[in-house]
Amino acid sequence: MSRIGKRPVPVTDGVTLTSTGQLVSVKGPKGELSFTLPDAVNGNLKDGEFTLTPVEGAKNASAMWGMSRTMVENMIQGVTNGFTKELELRGVGYRASMKGNDLSMQLGFSHDVNFTPPEGIKIEAPKPTQVIVSGIDKQQVGQVAAKIRSFRTPEPYKGKGVRYLGEFVRSKEGKKK
Repeated sequence: MSRIGKRPVPVTDGVTLTSTGQLVSVKGPKGELSFTLPDAVNGNLKDGEFTLTPVEGAKNASAMWGMSRTMVENMIQGVTNGFTKELELRGVGYRASMKGNDLSMQLGFSHDVNFTPPEGIKIEAPKPTQVIVSGIDKQQVGQVAAKIRSFRTPEPYKGKGVRYLGEFVRSKEGKKK
């Protein structure tokens, strides 16, 4: 039994949740998202709460139950508050700046690294060593932040690279003579 799946998802004020068959759509002040529930889970909207129940006899019902509830909850949170991920650049000469909608970064390569955000994602560079990724889809925000981090992952000897804000990178001792 899923402890997460048992709890109903409260539908906050200003959010409209519609469920037609397996398709769940959420509309709020920041935008609109939709998610198709797996066949092993059924959803029911009642008294401002969305409850999910597993289908009897389905093999992966317990696995999909909790995941589906979390997806619906993330959609509601995304259309009301949105999600953000902050990245920091560490290293001599490592800088980020915005050129129109594109993010341009100097990461120690012979060329600048340019990144165009996908639709629905907003990227900001308030400081030269800080990048903020925001949007309404939690998975997409995390994926874009991971893509930016992958251009120069933090290395363990000097700690140079792009890392999440507050990420701990264990440093190694250098070679001894």
